[in-house]
Amino acid sequence: MKADVELDRAYDYCQNLAKSHYENFPVASILLPKRLRQPISVIYAFARTADDFADEGDLSQATRLSQLNEYSQALFQISQHDYQGNNPIFIALADVIQKHYLPIELFEKLLSAFKQDVVKSRYTDFDEVLDYCTRSADPVGRLLLHLNGDPTQEQLQQSDAVCSALQLINFYQDIVQDYTEQDRIYIPQDELAQSGLIESDLVDPATDKIAPLLRSLYKRTQHLMTKGAALGASLQGRMGWEVRAMTLGGITTLHQLNMQSDQNLLTRPRLKKSTFIAIMFGSISAWSYQKAIAKLLQ
Repeated sequence: MKADVELDRAYDYCQNLAKSHYENFPVASILLPKRLRQPISVIYAFARTADDFADEGDLSQATRLSQLNEYSQALFQISQHDYQGNNPIFIALADVIQKHYLPIELFEKLLSAFKQDVVKSRYTDFDEVLDYCTRSADPVGRLLLHLNGDPTQEQLQQSDAVCSALQLINFYQDIVQDYTEQDRIYIPQDELAQSGLIESDLVDPATDKIAPLLRSLYKRTQHLMTKGAALGASLQGRMGWEVRAMTLGGITTLHQLNMQSDQNLLTRPRLKKSTFIAIMFGSISAWSYQKAIAKLLQ
């Protein structure tokens, strides 16, 4: 009985944490199947707190890595069915992993990305950026698919493409914020040099100089999104609607980035209420989703 009460409290803790950070939840999280909202809140609590270790506050690099290493140790204990700690996130996470047969290596990949954020702020080439995405974004999509059932290998690969593309789109929206607040640049260093640019050009309000490079990155990201877009049409029920809405939301944002003038590429696109409604209706069915995507990607 005591263990049951402790587990219930752990789940409540994760759900309250998720609600307090609602603005970071997926655009269509209200569409998620009710049975999955609790385990997803636990996964979110794990990722949110680990990400905060890497980014928030005025901590030393050693302290940040120590906190993340404690998370790694807790994951290892869970993998051995021997978690003895009292952290509510890991009490709940151990239960979620066991009940839903979630691959623990996906959580380890997330941690490896957060640890990388602590020690790495520049990326040599586009492949390095994509490698980061495979650990910072792709595991989340795979965990959702595993929670939903038994995904095919094709669906997992499609999910990777969509999640990496969504991560890249976030980078392109946050160029100034990443540089000025975290001293991070996710634009490949080799392409900056080949374009005759320096880092400060990325935050110059006059964006004509960086426009060719950014538009090249947009094109590659659109290609990546196109490779995975069929995933949403292959999923049934509320999870299908959720994935279609997230994918369509990303494609819409990328389209808006593309539509900005060369002089104004650092302005973060804001989805209007009418656009948000269009995304919701466009993702209701596989047919409406495919029609909406074809219009945006033409």
